[in-house]
Amino acid sequence: MLRTENLTKRFGGLTAVERVNIALYPGEVVGLVGENGAGKSTLIKLLSGVYQPDEGRIFFRGREVRFLSPRQAREMGIETVYQDLALVENMDVSANIFMGRELVRYHLGGLVKVLDRRGMDREAARLLAELDIPLPSLRGKIKNLSEGQRRAVALARALRWKARLLLLDEPTTALSLPEQIKVRELIRTLSQEGTAVLVVSHDPADIFSVAGRIMVMRHGRVGEERRLEETSRQEIAALLNSVS
Repeated sequence: MLRTENLTKRFGGLTAVERVNIALYPGEVVGLVGENGAGKSTLIKLLSGVYQPDEGRIFFRGREVRFLSPRQAREMGIETVYQDLALVENMDVSANIFMGRELVRYHLGGLVKVLDRRGMDREAARLLAELDIPLPSLRGKIKNLSEGQRRAVALARALRWKARLLLLDEPTTALSLPEQIKVRELIRTLSQEGTAVLVVSHDPADIFSVAGRIMVMRHGRVGEERRLEETSRQEIAALLNSVS
C-alpha cells in the first residue's frame, strides 16, 4: 500500500525525520510509538502532503508519489487526523466535515448549483452516530466544542471518504474511556474492510489495543519493529527509554 525509502525532513539545523523506511499493507493496523519530539507528527505530515521531504521517496499503491499538498494526498485515498486536528474554528460541524468536498444540488437542468446543507447535515449526523460521541448541534461552531468533540469531528471527516490509508495522530486524546473504545472498534472495522491504518501514539497501551505490528521512533528514526504477538508493553517501554 505505502512504503518509504530514506525519508528525511529538516528544519534549519534540526533533522526531524531521518532516513525513515516503513511499509504499510492493506487491512493492517500499524502502531507508531515514540516520546514527544521523536518525529512522529512530522512523519505523518510528510505522508499526508503537509510537508515535502528534503530527501527520500514515497511509494503509494505501487508507484512513486510526491504530494505537494494534503489535497493531493486525499485525492489519492489518504485521509489524516492530525494531532492539532486541522479544523476551522469559525465554521460549523458539517462544514468542517465536508470542507473542500461539499455536497451540492443542481437546478434548472444543471445550470444552477447550490450547497446541499441538509444532505451534509444528514451525513454528518450518521458519521457522528457511528462514533457515538454526542454533539450539541451540527450547526454549532467548532470553537464552542470541547476537545473530545472536536476530535470526533476530525475523525468523522476522515471516515467519510473511505480512505485506502488512514493516518491517525493521537486519535483518542481527550476522549472518555467509552469514546476511546468506540474509536478502537472503528479502527478494527476499517482494517477488516481493507483499509491500512497507521496509529501514532506516545502511549504503548493505546497501540496494543488495535495494532498488529508496532514500530518505535526515536530521535527522528524508526528503528525497532515488533509483531504484537512477539512483544510486550514492557519491551516497547524499554525500547522507548533506551539510549542510542
